[in-house]
Amino acid sequence: MRIWVNGELRDAEDARVSVLDHGLTVGDGIFETVKTVGGRPFALTRHLDRLTRSARGLGLPAPDVDEVRRACADVIEANPMALGRLRITYTGGLSPLGSDRGDAGPGLVVALGEAARRPDTTAVITVPWTRNERGALTGLKTTSYAENVVALARAHEHGASEALFANTAGQLCEGTGSNVFVVLDGQLHTPPVASGCLAGITRALAVEWTGAQETELPFDVLERAEEIFLTSTLRDVQAVHRVDGRELPGGPGPATAKAMRIFDERAGDDLDP
Repeated sequence: MRIWVNGELRDAEDARVSVLDHGLTVGDGIFETVKTVGGRPFALTRHLDRLTRSARGLGLPAPDVDEVRRACADVIEANPMALGRLRITYTGGLSPLGSDRGDAGPGLVVALGEAARRPDTTAVITVPWTRNERGALTGLKTTSYAENVVALARAHEHGASEALFANTAGQLCEGTGSNVFVVLDGQLHTPPVASGCLAGITRALAVEWTGAQETELPFDVLERAEEIFLTSTLRDVQAVHRVDGRELPGGPGPATAKAMRIFDERAGDDLDP
């Protein structure tokens, strides 16, 4: 594997960052995960726009988007694969121990790993922890991901691939690395960004392409929704067949199957929508 680290491609065994990088010591960093298909990234422009928004929200200097594009292209070329997970990580860089940033400038790492196509349906659980819709990091895709690690481990313990959060107001919010859609009376709904969920790239495309409504939803909507599905970069649109102990009939249901078909067709027509 060849990895881009701070300006150059390196072999995996030589791809190192300092133990004093602020992204490691205090989680002061942002990232994007981009799907690659046949050596081409999907929706890269949207991902780089969000990377820039996240940097601004965290108070980091804006990334050099042209450099990031070059890094992505070089990494993809150096690591040919049919389906990949491209990870762009942008950190506060070399800094003193503690929360204060240093003046060495940000760090940039781009790596690519193989990915497998997700199953059409999956199981999810709900967790007792909440998203803070008013937090300093709300809506930013940061490397401060430990609460997602804990929740996802809980999901795996219960035979599920994802855990779903409510926000502090008791509304449906998001998964550890996905957005959630529900079907009510045949209509698609997804929580608004104001709920505290990440403004997912796949979520935005699914809303645009399917006409789903952004709706404030109580967390217990999961107990009565006709269909539920997840969206994320590597899931695309994935049906949910079980939430906690509730089995959803069929799967994917008709509305979800239609959303899956629309997404596959539109994404296949344009790799940078």
